[in-house]
This record gives sequence, C-alpha cells and structure tokens, in this order.
Amino acid sequence: MGFVMRHVISRFSLSLIAACLGAAIMTSAAYAQGASGLPLPRFVSLKSKSVNLRIGPSVDYAVAFRYMKPGVPVEIIQEYDNWRRIRDADGTEGWVNQALLSGDRTAVAAPWMRGKGEGVFVNMRRDAQGNSPIVARMEPGVIVKVGECNGDWCHAEAQGVEGWIAQGEIWGAYPGEAFK
Repeated sequence: MGFVMRHVISRFSLSLIAACLGAAIMTSAAYAQGASGLPLPRFVSLKSKSVNLRIGPSVDYAVAFRYMKPGVPVEIIQEYDNWRRIRDADGTEGWVNQALLSGDRTAVAAPWMRGKGEGVFVNMRRDAQGNSPIVARMEPGVIVKVGECNGDWCHAEAQGVEGWIAQGEIWGAYPGEAFK
C-alpha cells in the first residue's frame, strides 16, 4: 500500500472517529443523567416553606438566599451526592438538599413579563385551544400547579381555578415537553 493510500485511509479513519465521538458527546448531552439516575435538567418544586440556597453542596457553605414559599418551581441543573444545583425563574442558581425538593410540578406564569405595565396577563382557558373561553387571567409571576402538559398546553390550577395555559407562557415546562 502506497504512502498516498495510507494517508487517505488515515484521514478517513480520523474523520470517522471524530464523527463517532461527536455523536456520542451529543447523545450524552441530550440524555444527561445525574447521580440520582434522573434526567438533567428537570423541573421540580420547593417542598418546604423555608429553603436555604447555598453557594456549594454542603451545610458548610454559606447561604446565599432563602426561599420563604413552598411550591416555587425550580430547575435541577446538576447533582452531587444528596445536593441539587437549582436555577429559579429569575436565573438565580445555588445548591439545596434534595430533601427540600418535591417532584410535584409547578410553574410561573410569564415571569419575563413582570413589570411590563398594567394590563399584561396570561390567559387560562377552559380547553387546550387558543380560541377556547378564558376561565382566568393571571398576572405574570403567579405560581400554578401543573398536572400535565401535552407539548403545547399545560393543564394547571391556581387558587381553585383549573384550565389550560399555553406552554410557551409559563416557566416550569420545557418547550414541547409532554407529561401526565
């Protein structure tokens, strides 16, 4: 086999290896799992009415912030032992003990619209359709309990009122995510 042929085979092999490694990296990023075996990132909610957000994964780390309301939706973005690095709707990140988190799904109505003026609302509808009658109008920042999402709409409850909210108008479910 001549030098040119070996060079062509060698370049082809390197390209094939690079493509396989790239595919493996993309697959692992798309299906990342934490120490718990559950997917990362994922949404959960705060279980307790007082939750310390720490700068590191241990009680030895300083408290950066304290949440004072149960049911606040947060996104788990990293796991270390029994600690979870979370992000809230405002983008604040830190570590909390897993015992202070719940698998119950909640969401915040359009937190990005807070402070945009009066008359800004998120509509909750009777059915999962844009032309369905409105059963409630929520101000941005209202927390709702989410029972299910179909990828476009989420069935939610807030202050005793149930209905459907467009999935793109809440923070607490990923675009296109479906669950029951």
